[in-house]
Amino acid sequence: MPSIIAARGVEKIFRQPRRLPGFIGGLRTLFTREFTEVRAVDGISFDIAAGEATGYLGPNGAGKSTMIKMMTGILVPTAGTLSVLGREPHSNRILNAAEIGVVFGQRSQLWWDLPVRDSFDLNRHIYDIPAGRFTENLRYLTAMLDMGGYIDRPVRQLSLGQRMRAEIAMALLHDPKILFLDEPTIGLDVVAKDAVRKFLAEVNRERGTTIILTTHDLVDIEEICPRLIMVDDGKLLFDGELKRLRATLGSRRRLTLEFAGDPGPIILTSATLTADDGAAKHFLLEDESVSLLDVLEELGRGHGLKDVKLEEPDIEEVIRTFYKTKPQLAGAAP
Repeated sequence: MPSIIAARGVEKIFRQPRRLPGFIGGLRTLFTREFTEVRAVDGISFDIAAGEATGYLGPNGAGKSTMIKMMTGILVPTAGTLSVLGREPHSNRILNAAEIGVVFGQRSQLWWDLPVRDSFDLNRHIYDIPAGRFTENLRYLTAMLDMGGYIDRPVRQLSLGQRMRAEIAMALLHDPKILFLDEPTIGLDVVAKDAVRKFLAEVNRERGTTIILTTHDLVDIEEICPRLIMVDDGKLLFDGELKRLRATLGSRRRLTLEFAGDPGPIILTSATLTADDGAAKHFLLEDESVSLLDVLEELGRGHGLKDVKLEEPDIEEVIRTFYKTKPQLAGAAP
């Protein structure tokens, strides 16, 4: 499948003025400018195909937002090449804007004192959306994002969750081929987050909209994006499916054995004891080949086993483990 986004050795370096300490240093700074270079994006390459939903992950300062801004044409790469929809984004900002949608979690596109519907109508004129297409899209988005109860209220009267749903609708009214989302669920409550996640997954699945998502809420990634691009210090660390990341790190399943009473010390070669709560013993299964049946067979009878609980590691544990062990991981990046 051809790439809709292609990055080749993309770099972004910011030059920041360096202020010398003290009063004399302040005076020297006025006449002798010294700069510090910060490499926010460092030689990153990847391809994203039409219809993919990709999570772009990394800790604060890893270069996520910088990369999003280069893909949307807001920033210009210092080096390398970047193509979005077959164009260089910063050189074709108007053409590019007509075919992408952008939602920045902490920046609003909506007019603060106008009803939501009026903001949408202004967007129709900006993007020159045909009346029939606009009406159909507005009806679909209003229903899917449950905006009927507040679409005629001023934006300033909306809750954060309502505003974010309106922001996403605004970005999708002109049927963009790519939707860029930077922290779309930041600050939302559980109900609002769930509504946004389900809608984005449906838009990707039903309409084939390509989604690029940066977030610190890893449940967003698990529910929306099968593919992960992970960065740190501006460098690419991993590009692939979540299941491949799990396989790279091993399963690290958690096993709890509950007994009718404290059976005393339980030692298993197939599992590592992590906590002993008397009648409950907690283990870690690090070998994927070990099954629950293997553990129970090794345990044997006569211990008064009452219940067994086996848990797969959640995505937060997988990502946390990856970043802790990344210097030792071989072959994690493509």
